[in-house]
Amino acid sequence: MAEGVRVASSGSAVAAPATAPLLGVRGLQAWYGESHILHGVDFDVGEGEVVTLLGRNGAGKTTTLKSIMGVVPRREGSVIFEGAETIRLASNRIARLGIAWCPEERGIFASLDVEENLMLPPRVREGGLTVAQIYELFPNLRERRRSQGTKLSGGEQQMLAIGRILRTGARLLLLDEPTEGLAPVIVQQIGRTIVKLREQGFTILLVEQNFHFAATVADRHYVMEHGRVVDMIPNAELDAAMPKLHRYLGV
Repeated sequence: MAEGVRVASSGSAVAAPATAPLLGVRGLQAWYGESHILHGVDFDVGEGEVVTLLGRNGAGKTTTLKSIMGVVPRREGSVIFEGAETIRLASNRIARLGIAWCPEERGIFASLDVEENLMLPPRVREGGLTVAQIYELFPNLRERRRSQGTKLSGGEQQMLAIGRILRTGARLLLLDEPTEGLAPVIVQQIGRTIVKLREQGFTILLVEQNFHFAATVADRHYVMEHGRVVDMIPNAELDAAMPKLHRYLGV
């Protein structure tokens, strides 16, 4: 597993990964019209890791995921996935390389039932989970497979949104606030699922406000402020870093 880049509070990298990362982001900038959101984001994600982006609202976490997927109006810098530069690629080509994004909005189609929603995305690579395997991860979906997608509870819709990208064969999963607004029992189920996916070889980049949840699933945490990564905290050092993390997150 790549150790990752440790970033000082100035935003400069102070250590290099031991091996080539699965995902390497360097100097990433992004704009929405005249609004300059990302100001040189740098971080790595090693193969098989679960890595979180932490930060206050407006820090640029979601825009970072969108920029990796190529769905922001303008982006500059470098995003290297499996050794290939993707910064000039269209979002559909990025997806076909093996990156999948599960947005906070979930994007469930009301006109389709659960199984139809699961079958909607195309397979982009070998290795995607079968529908039966997805039902093993999320038994609720098997029970509701003929229900209209938007008739599901919030937790079930989140399971469906995650399950849908698991079919594609993507090996890097970008999950945006997967526990937002969910009951604690569902949050625990999502956490167990993320751990199982890591055990199966998936790599996950997770945007999460709930750092208590993030601590149960992640290997490392990058902290973002004002469109930059300002620190990296290994999960094993999280307890010692808690005072600093409270200052960063304002909690």
